[in-house]
Amino acid sequence: MIGEFLPVSQSGMQRRGWDELDVILITGDAYVDHPSYGVALIGRVLESRGYRVGVIAQPDWRGTDDFRRLGRPRLFFGITSGNVDSMVANYTANKRPRKKDDYTPGGKVGMRPDRALIVYANRVRQAFKDVPVVIGGIEASMRRLAHYDYWNNRVRRSILFDARADILVYGMGESQVVEIARRLSDGEAADRLDHIPGTAVIRKAPAFLNEFVTIPSCEAVADDNEQFNRAFQLFYREQNPVTARPVVQAHGDRYAVVYPPPTPLSEAELDAIYELDYRRNWHPDCDAAGGVPGLETVRHSLVTHRGCSGECNFCSLYFHQGRMVQSRSADSIVRDARRLARDPAFRGTITDMGGPTANLYGADCPRWAKKGFCSKKRCMAPQICPSLDPGYEKSLPLYRRIRAIPGVKHAFIGSGFRHDLFGGSRTDACLDELCRFHISGRMKVAPEHVSDPVLDAMGKPRIETYDAFVKQFNRISKSLPSRRYLVNYFISAHPGSTLKDALEMALYLVKRGMHPEQVQDFIPLPLTQSGAMYHTGKNPITGKRIHVAKTFRERKMQRALVQYRNPSNRQLIRDALKELKEDRLETLFFKAAAGKPPKRSAGSGGRKAGRAGSQPPPAPTSAGGQTRKTRKAARTRRRH
Repeated sequence: MIGEFLPVSQSGMQRRGWDELDVILITGDAYVDHPSYGVALIGRVLESRGYRVGVIAQPDWRGTDDFRRLGRPRLFFGITSGNVDSMVANYTANKRPRKKDDYTPGGKVGMRPDRALIVYANRVRQAFKDVPVVIGGIEASMRRLAHYDYWNNRVRRSILFDARADILVYGMGESQVVEIARRLSDGEAADRLDHIPGTAVIRKAPAFLNEFVTIPSCEAVADDNEQFNRAFQLFYREQNPVTARPVVQAHGDRYAVVYPPPTPLSEAELDAIYELDYRRNWHPDCDAAGGVPGLETVRHSLVTHRGCSGECNFCSLYFHQGRMVQSRSADSIVRDARRLARDPAFRGTITDMGGPTANLYGADCPRWAKKGFCSKKRCMAPQICPSLDPGYEKSLPLYRRIRAIPGVKHAFIGSGFRHDLFGGSRTDACLDELCRFHISGRMKVAPEHVSDPVLDAMGKPRIETYDAFVKQFNRISKSLPSRRYLVNYFISAHPGSTLKDALEMALYLVKRGMHPEQVQDFIPLPLTQSGAMYHTGKNPITGKRIHVAKTFRERKMQRALVQYRNPSNRQLIRDALKELKEDRLETLFFKAAAGKPPKRSAGSGGRKAGRAGSQPPPAPTSAGGQTRKTRKAARTRRRH
């Protein structure tokens, strides 16, 4: 009965003629049967292999009744907090409760607990003491070893221990869960699930491993920042699927054993996963609340690839999806687009064709297949490696095929672009075609900051690279039938950013007449390099000391300078300028806030160029049907 929703109740099981399930998946999100939602993806993959799978979405964690809803699974419970780490989903960067949850029916808050993975797993243990527990998703991926937790402001042990799980799956997880199901089905004990790439387990001793890397213990990294950074550095080096070794970390008298990342899926394997028969809708149980807001950003979208070779230090992707890009075949994506076009709810607009980064579909490097990525240099920072093929010879023909499909009026790319893949005349034709046919008026890019030390700490290219792109974008825009604009994303208070650096960014924006609404307060995500910098005050790779804005006051002042046009920021701007002894700039900022930017100096791009390449006019809804709120939800999903 592939094509129906996976069972969420006993009556759903009875309709399929099932009296028992093999696997029960528990999620902190609403049940949305779309390949952008992890539980749907894993559930459909298991179903395609012949396993009977059910879903418990957003269970009431205050008791065990909801966890007993589908009975005892034959093989295991698979548990995730959802598409987003539960602490990120529940709290802002300033640790205030969020007012909306886009992964819950009606956007209602309070439907998932803090540290949902731990809470759910322990409720399952109360309900069914002897059933194997498998944890996964982004919350598990980024907490698989001892890690700094921003919300507790302390180092926490591997989530394996707090969740009392039998095995942790990190990354996207398809191959891992299939292997776990196969081995359990063959009668293997849960405590013998070893040597599965992309998993982590607890063992009494690591002696059974032929080769492994020992990193400082949980107790050592909790007490000593130098040991914390040493552990990060050693673990960071073991992420290449081709060369990585198991990593072992002591937690008291037991050990967390993290096996190497899985080999990237082949094109055929990726095609098969994304062409399974998803309903591409929320479960009918969500109708009464008005549906799930997060689905609207992806309902009529196409996932073309996964992974990102950008490796930004603040991003989870390096430790989750990996640095090597995995792309679907063009034929598979076209078949997907044709299915979308046949959907009665489809109105002619594909809202997004992309992955974590829009313009890396088809990206490749001669090393990846046999050697993996380079250990001593990055693909895209401080500049693009000449060996990296960005994939334009594959992506542009694909986009042409999609826009030629009957019923497709627009095929937009709503994901963020890597601006550093453009900037030179050799990419003019590519940028022209993208802007002419695949941008709904606005192109999303992420310069993130303008200060060199901050960009270096972020692992981002220097601002000159962005300036070159803006110059090219403005030149291309002049030849288009209608103007295109840039939506620029910035991060405030990232490690390395002083108040002086924030002022430098603010002056850069004022000079160009830019007043960004899309500013993200830095959140130190677990296991990321930027998170390590925030916790220790040092770059864990270079050992260099780095400024960290840890007080809410400094964080607010940095953001206020960047968003200088917000009237509520006036006093914070005054305070920041006074602290910097730059009171003379107060008039400049408040004139700019009133819409009177200073005259642009030579080389700044001119008034028209600055507007066209920097700040789009206000518009509640773009041509692609995405509001500012839904664009924010999509950005959160892709980053986390």
